[in-house]
Amino acid sequence: MNHSRREFLKKSTLISAGLATAPLAVKSLNVDLVQNALPYWRGFNLLDFFSPEMEKGRKNPPEFLTWMADWGFNFVRIPISYPSYLNFDRSKPILASDVMNFDEGKIEQIDQLVNLAHKNGLHVSLNLHRAPGFCINAGFIEPYNLWKDQEALDAFCAHWEMWSKRYKNINSDKLSFDLVNEPFMREDPNDQHSPGGPVPVEDYYRVAKEALNTIKSISPERLVIANGNGGGGIAVPELADLDLGQSCRGYHPMSISHHKASWVYKEPDLLPDPIWPGEFNGRYHGREMIEQYYAPWVELLQKGVGVHCGECGAYNKTPHAVFLRWFEDVLDFLNEKRIGFGIWEFSGAFGILNSGRTDVDYEDWYGQKLDRKYLNLLMKYA
Repeated sequence: MNHSRREFLKKSTLISAGLATAPLAVKSLNVDLVQNALPYWRGFNLLDFFSPEMEKGRKNPPEFLTWMADWGFNFVRIPISYPSYLNFDRSKPILASDVMNFDEGKIEQIDQLVNLAHKNGLHVSLNLHRAPGFCINAGFIEPYNLWKDQEALDAFCAHWEMWSKRYKNINSDKLSFDLVNEPFMREDPNDQHSPGGPVPVEDYYRVAKEALNTIKSISPERLVIANGNGGGGIAVPELADLDLGQSCRGYHPMSISHHKASWVYKEPDLLPDPIWPGEFNGRYHGREMIEQYYAPWVELLQKGVGVHCGECGAYNKTPHAVFLRWFEDVLDFLNEKRIGFGIWEFSGAFGILNSGRTDVDYEDWYGQKLDRKYLNLLMKYA
């Protein structure tokens, strides 16, 4: 079924049910409506340029994007590590003088993925997962701190200036910008397990506003999104006066989404298997927990701020049955509020393909290992 035909059938179904085709969320068939200023994007993150070294990215072949569209999805988020498209001496830590050495050949590889997504009718969210001076994942030594150093902020804006000029003629219906992934302030930015917490709001506001102004000066109609604070999960009402949507996360509770993840827990193998629904770690885990967690995001919707869930899903160590029960509750709630989602990732440990789970009966899908139960769940909301 082609894209236009599929969209026609979806819209016809809504009209026949008496529901508006605008992005409204229906909690019931009564009058409890919450409007979302952002489109109802549903899809996946693609990690082709996630690594600081472009050749180490998790390359997705063209057919993956075709399958996404055929299965009814309409969105891809492309998290990019900015060093992946620079030319510098990779045998040494990057220097402040290196961060503007754009490599046209590498940037063209990103162009190719963007164009391929557009050919398949997918909206692209371009995200700086590693920005000059910050990344939620340590391990790549940064020359300065995005949240504190003006030199880092200047470089950050220069990168967004480059992307804005490059994609100036692409309509906002097809392309949006996601400023920086999961703001967080660590005591030691280069230690993954260093203590930390949310970025001071005044620092986040200053960084977001300056980058937004840079983008809007070139592309006034571009949709721009800011991630939640404290690693993506904390709504930021202080940004509500800026022309920004906000991106939440579908990783709550992390005892389920990141069960035994080595980059989160120092001793992952000692963790007990999570339960959903049920009593776990002295607290009942169920739908009410999800509703409480997203309450601040619903308040943003009520203020007219668009909300999207840029990352969600669970690591392959989470028992599959537990994961599916939990994630259906997450997706059902997001759907009620018409908050779209981007699964982390399409193929890999969080994905519907080749996840490496040991408790799944995979279906062979053109040589790929497909988690059909997971796909069926997602397609209920595609």
